[in-house]
Amino acid sequence: MNNNESLRKMVHDARAPLNRISMNAELVKLVLENDMPKQKALEALNKIIANCQQCSEHLQEISDTHAVD
Repeated sequence: MNNNESLRKMVHDARAPLNRISMNAELVKLVLENDMPKQKALEALNKIIANCQQCSEHLQEISDTHAVD
């Protein structure tokens, strides 16, 4: 795999958790707007936190892999 393909894969891997963060934020919004059980919002928020951490790890990997010395 060349550098461009490698970079594209790493960016894709970082973008995936961002999409899940967005979906879970929408879920929290729906829960709050519709008086749904608080537990649903807490579950979605925990997923948001986990996906933020995963995205951070992917971005660090991109940084480490493509650091200019």
